[in-house]
Order: sequence, then structure tokens, then C-alpha cells
Amino acid sequence: QVQLVESGGGSVQAGGSLRLSCAVTGYTYRTYCMGWFRQAPGKEREGVAAIDSDGRTSYADSMKGRFTLSQDNTKNTLYLQMNSLKPDDTAMYYCAANPDCMLPFAWWADSEYNYWGQGTQVTVSS
Repeated sequence: QVQLVESGGGSVQAGGSLRLSCAVTGYTYRTYCMGWFRQAPGKEREGVAAIDSDGRTSYADSMKGRFTLSQDNTKNTLYLQMNSLKPDDTAMYYCAANPDCMLPFAWWADSEYNYWGQGTQVTVSS
């Protein structure tokens, strides 16, 4: 059974950094598409970044230059390094996976993903 477990969230001041982790069990994730989403209170869930089965990464415009995806295949873990955090980045962050993604992949659409983690909270204070 596929399971995704996020960690690394917390509270930081504006300008700070956090690194989120998504540990995957149940399949060899590097052959699949994976993404990070976030949802702030009262707002819709939005795509943050994703990596497809060819290893290409994509980022939402507001995250470009600040957030970076990386992966550790030996640990079956996907990371999201978040720098220069802003109060608007405050949200619950979710990891998602699609084991059967077809390219091109609409990474920003949550309907593309089959599996989701429970989320990790990120709070950025001004």
C-alpha cells in the first residue's frame, strides 16, 4: 500500500527557511510523478511544485527562485527546500503522488494525483 508521510513543517519568521520531506513507502517513487500542494485557511488548495517521471521539475510562479525540489532515491524521499519564506506561505503543505502519470503531466491539478499525505503545517510570521 502506498503511503506518503510529510515532515519538516514548523514556525519561522519571514525570510527564514524550512525543508519539507515526503517519505514514500509502497512503491519506488522515482518512476512516478510527485508534487507538493498547499492550502491556507479559507483558500483553495494550490500546486506548489512537482517532479515528473522524467525528472523534470515545475514550480508555481510565486515559488520560483525560492523553493527547490530534490530527491533522495536511496531513501525514497522527496524534499522541498523553502527559502525566503513570506507570511503568505503559511499553509498546510501536502505531498502527493501519481504512480501512473502520463506525460505531459498537469502537475498543478490535484485531480492528477492518486495518493496524498496528511500534511505538515508551515507558519511564517512577519
